[in-house]
Amino acid sequence: MHNYSQAASSRKLRAGRKFRVGLLGYTGYSGAELAGLLERHPAVAPVLLDHREVDGSVANFQPVPCGELRSRPLSHARWSATAVAENNLEAVLTATPPEISIAMIPQVLAQGARAIDLSGAFRLSADQYRRWYGNEHAHPELLRQAVYGLPELYREQIRTACLVANPGCYPTAAICALWPLLQHDWVDRAAGVVCDAKSGVTGAGKNPSPKTHFVQVSENFSAYAILRHRHVPEVLNSVGLEESEFAFTAHLLPMQRGILATHYLRLKRAAKMGEVLDLYRSAYGEARFIRLYPEGSQPQLSLVNGTNFCDIHCTLGQDGKRLVVVSCIDNLVKGAAGQAVQNMNLMFGLDEAEGLLETGAKEQGS
Repeated sequence: MHNYSQAASSRKLRAGRKFRVGLLGYTGYSGAELAGLLERHPAVAPVLLDHREVDGSVANFQPVPCGELRSRPLSHARWSATAVAENNLEAVLTATPPEISIAMIPQVLAQGARAIDLSGAFRLSADQYRRWYGNEHAHPELLRQAVYGLPELYREQIRTACLVANPGCYPTAAICALWPLLQHDWVDRAAGVVCDAKSGVTGAGKNPSPKTHFVQVSENFSAYAILRHRHVPEVLNSVGLEESEFAFTAHLLPMQRGILATHYLRLKRAAKMGEVLDLYRSAYGEARFIRLYPEGSQPQLSLVNGTNFCDIHCTLGQDGKRLVVVSCIDNLVKGAAGQAVQNMNLMFGLDEAEGLLETGAKEQGS
């Protein structure tokens, strides 16, 4: 068996210069967002890796209006089994379908680079992957090595990881909302936890389908994959719920981007609003991209779209036990490309917010 960890750790990272980073899969929505973030990142020299025939034009990979048009052409290289070594890449980010990531990432690791994968290829156990993706995983040894890339929970493991599995967009919103409560055993799990989540159409990916056709989406609102969405096990794994305790429903919003997730649960004991807010502040005291909203204000998609923030707001019922937690993210940034850059920064020993936080941006909502 190949020792991927040993090979990937053989490339020593040197501070104070630009890191050469490859991006495989840059024509989809998440990949296009990532290409823009990497281009503007002050510590990165990005290389777009072409694994299929594309013309490389700006129009082909800048499809969503929150990004900025590129001021200069990015470097391109043809993907091959030796592309990492030939281009002296220290990391490769893959914004590709799971089956392509599974095929490519072992080659990346074998050449001594580290990898961040934006697909669902390495987020689950082998048994979970078989059930939720319907296939046997070709590299179960990598599932055991992969670190789940949610910095707010797994920051220290990400720093030394050779392979990071970037979380799904819905799980990012749900886990950030639920984790502090479940970590401290505040939730009455027997009462169940409900996550009612809505996403813009970019969350369905770039490939057209009948459900994402303009005529179907415009002036419409629909639920899909009820209780069987592939993102469910990611939430369960991180917050410690059983599948029978968690009800998740995804909805398609008639807009381009953004996720708003509303979580309904009961606490084990009556609490005061101040206690709930203190719990979240304690859990996310070091989290640069969590903004906790105080009473009297509400997070909304217009305030997170185009940013790497996750905005959270809690409302407590009069009995002190009914709790509603709302979380908002941009599905293409904190839910995909921005989180990948956040993980990359940790792996390279950079400031976690490098290339993600504009000067003067507000980091805290309360």
